[in-house]
Parts: sequence; C-alpha cells; structure tokens
Amino acid sequence: MLIVLPPSETKTPGGAEKPLDFQRLSFPKLNDARQEILSDLQTLEVNEALKVLNISEKLRPEAEANRVLETSPTMPAIFRYSGVLYDALDAATLPEKALERLAIGSALFGIVRATDPIPHYRLSGGTKLPSHNGECPTMKARWGSVISETLIDVNQLVVDLRSGTYQQLGRVKDAVTVRVESVLEDGSRKVVSHFNKHYKGELARVLALSPEEAHDAADVMAIAQAAGLVVEDNPHHKETLTLVV
Repeated sequence: MLIVLPPSETKTPGGAEKPLDFQRLSFPKLNDARQEILSDLQTLEVNEALKVLNISEKLRPEAEANRVLETSPTMPAIFRYSGVLYDALDAATLPEKALERLAIGSALFGIVRATDPIPHYRLSGGTKLPSHNGECPTMKARWGSVISETLIDVNQLVVDLRSGTYQQLGRVKDAVTVRVESVLEDGSRKVVSHFNKHYKGELARVLALSPEEAHDAADVMAIAQAAGLVVEDNPHHKETLTLVV
C-alpha cells in the first residue's frame, strides 16, 4: 500500500543534502509540471510573493526561501514537513521498510516519496500562482490529471490521507480515504477538525509499521483495529473509513 500524507505549511528549514535534483525525485512523470511550477514560484519577487502566497510580513523568510529553490540544501521530504501530523507520525523512529510505504502530496512536487530530497519552500494547494505567460491558474489546473495518473500507475492500494484541497490536485479512484469523528455526550458524532491531523498521523504510523499488506479498505480497517484504533466502515462508500476518537 502507498499511504499519501498531506503536506504542512510549517517546515523544517535547512538541510544537509545537495540542492534539488529532479532526477532524484520519485514519479518522474510529474517532472515537467514540477519544473514549470518551481520556475514560476522562484521568479516571484518577495513582496509580490507575500501577496500571492497570502502570508504576512513576519513570514518573509518563507517567500525568500522560494527565490533559491534550485540552490538551497535539501532533506528527505518526510523530515522537511513538520507540525501536528508529523509529530504523531514520528518518522525518525520508523524503519526503512515503513518509510517506503509513505508519500506526501504537495502543490509544488505533486507526490514525492518519504525519502525524496526536497528544499524548503512555501506554496499551498489553494494558491493561484502567476505563470510566465501572464495567466494565473489554480494549482488544480496546473496539475491537470497527471497526479491521478501517477497514483494509479503505482499498482498498489492508495490510502489517501490528504486534505480536500490536496485531494483535488489529483484524486484516485478506489483510494481509501479516512474521516475522523468524535462521539459527543448524547451519542451523536462530530467531525474532528482541530486534532484531525494528529489522529491521521497516528493511523499513518500504524499502517506503515504493519507486517501485513493492505489490498482494500477492509484490510486497512483490520490493521488499524488490531492496533487498538476504533475504525468503522461506511456502508454507502466502501472506500471511506471512519476513525472514531
């Protein structure tokens, strides 16, 4: 199975590996789009980037980082991203075999595997990034169908834990998706928003570490339940599971 994680706005700066080399990234079918997006992002003047990226002056270093995407150091993608989900995943304690099951979806790189080396950057899935021809397409328009095609080509079950914004960049038919719900005092359910990423990080860790392979939603549910998580299927959408917390 391939577990596709969402990116995070917060990232670990720096890196100890050589600058970005597209030939070292997985899924080379994405390289044309990656290079075009990176070129447009890198040429944005910092003051313009603050507006385009919808970030405040205090995040100016994030916009400045985009100006040196091809020369700045890199680190494995799984360590570049930080935040709630990645804290729960605790990738530093995962063995290589578990890391091989992990990928990250993003606006700049489409999909990369956990160990692919990437630079520090700032770009979200909802950004409209000006292009060299003067247009301002959405990230969904920039990626077209190539992310979906790439994920279909992996010939594995895809467990898609990306948020809606990033799923729209490349949906995958038959991918297993997960919603997180909590049980209220009256027995009703509420979709978890604040800690959604934390619980998805825990689930991703359980799946990555499993000695068993998952081939469908039932297998994913069985692995999660065996680890003590409360996961339910959905009779109306067989590829959608509910993680109850």
